[in-house]
Amino acid sequence: MPSRKKTTMFASSFLTCICSFVMICVALGTQDWVNSQVSFSTNNSTVTVSLTYGLFRATCEHVIDVGLQVTEEPFQVADKLSNPKTKSTITAVIAILVLSLLTSLLSSGFTCTNAVSNPYQTFLGPVGVYTWNSLCGIFVLLAMILFPVNVEGFGLSTELARGCVSFLQTHLKSTHVYGYSYWIMLLIILLNIASLIIIYFYEHARYTKKKEQERPIENAPKDVILF
Repeated sequence: MPSRKKTTMFASSFLTCICSFVMICVALGTQDWVNSQVSFSTNNSTVTVSLTYGLFRATCEHVIDVGLQVTEEPFQVADKLSNPKTKSTITAVIAILVLSLLTSLLSSGFTCTNAVSNPYQTFLGPVGVYTWNSLCGIFVLLAMILFPVNVEGFGLSTELARGCVSFLQTHLKSTHVYGYSYWIMLLIILLNIASLIIIYFYEHARYTKKKEQERPIENAPKDVILF
């Protein structure tokens, strides 16, 4: 059976891993990733399209400068994409977050196993926890980078606006505000870092205790050691 200290430390790490898993599910399931205002000129007037979307669904409304506001039906993001760059990038973000979900689940399993037992295999111990937590954090960070690249670099919002409103002509400007579904990923990274720190302190304390137990033998006289 593991010591009380080990159980407490790994149980705390397990809690952060579970929170990370839940937050990834929230990020995937909610649609407030970005709010975009995209302006176009058409027939001597200006049309501003307001978009709120995530990885799967989007809502859209457009306002003509004469004061007419029209709200469109919600739609699937993938249905409005024709540019290979935007389509492949948003698919990559989804795939990466699914991988982060799996690594977070594995990390939760490893920390739970260590909280209730002492695994014989090295990889099932802290090494495994380090590995899966690190991979989860890297995947989420990659998703945080790729999504803004898709929005601002590849013109994802502009493409969705054109798919939402058919009579748009010249693109004038775009402004983007990232929502809570996007910033949740920063919390996920912090939770993974917290889990790594907890396991590091446990390992450091165990190493220190082991060294202290070895020190009396190292400092003992030679005749005592021979005896």
